[in-house]
Amino acid sequence: MTADNWETLLPPMFAAAGIAVSGPLIIEPLTGGVSSDIVRVQLSDGRDFCAKRALSLLKVKTEWQAPVERNHYEIAWLRRAGQIVPGAVPKVIGEDQAHGIALLEYLPAADYLLWKTELLAGRADPAVPVAVAHALGAIHAATLNDPEVAAEFATDHLIDALRLDPYLRFTATRHPEVADRIIGVLEVTASTKLALVHGDVSPKNILVSRHDGHPVLLDAECAWYGDPAFDAAFCLNHLVLKSIHLPMLQPMLLGQAEAFAVTWLSHLPAALRPEMEGHVAALLPCLMLARVDGKSPVEYLTPASQKRVRDLSLPLISQPVADLGRVFAALRS
Repeated sequence: MTADNWETLLPPMFAAAGIAVSGPLIIEPLTGGVSSDIVRVQLSDGRDFCAKRALSLLKVKTEWQAPVERNHYEIAWLRRAGQIVPGAVPKVIGEDQAHGIALLEYLPAADYLLWKTELLAGRADPAVPVAVAHALGAIHAATLNDPEVAAEFATDHLIDALRLDPYLRFTATRHPEVADRIIGVLEVTASTKLALVHGDVSPKNILVSRHDGHPVLLDAECAWYGDPAFDAAFCLNHLVLKSIHLPMLQPMLLGQAEAFAVTWLSHLPAALRPEMEGHVAALLPCLMLARVDGKSPVEYLTPASQKRVRDLSLPLISQPVADLGRVFAALRS
């Protein structure tokens, strides 16, 4: 979308939100995602906002198309999650559903750190993954077996296009020796309908307040009523991958991953925890493999580190275990 397009479409959104606009908008492109155009919008009085619009063709090397109506579900997720855990998501200012645009609160770098940047720089604050797990677990627990939320987020087509196909189904085609195992994990995930899922709980989508350390979850374009274990496994995967990328921090990062898992599981009913732990234990190695051989490989792993990911994940896929303790023991080996 060009600056002219933004300048045409944004003023009506501000007007609908009751925000007066006088003078030209200052529009600055923001970086960080492959699935949306994101800009910072500054009004003449100095107030800042964020606007984003979903892309139909994602910015990755392998062709990857996705429905643009995901923008509407992201906004719905932000609104509902913000009611459950105030402050854990950006405030929604407005929506232009016809053009797939979200107008959001702008969170400045002066007040927030990007968790991914901190981790890659070796600054692994142990409080952050626990805080993220608390927020995520609260959202999952508050929406468990809720038919109203299930009806609002019946987005199986989106989670398949954005996550299950490019991460799991595509990776299965690259590894025929474990394809049946990966597809089996995919089918269990797709058929589990338990809670409201974010779908992209990655450090690149999590800001951390410089003032009190509370996390803010961004980019809920994959919002879906389904398997909450997917969110937990997705986040754990990033801690695991960074432990491979930064071997000197491996004990610390794997310890933080375990703390995340324990905290997240504590929010779920006791009777549900073994099943969810089993789902996470099955998903985690599949997602590890997907981030080197799927449609969206992480950018920071060297060829040697990619090989290490394969060496660790493939045995856990071919001979799955049901508890995370054994998964983490294998990752430490």
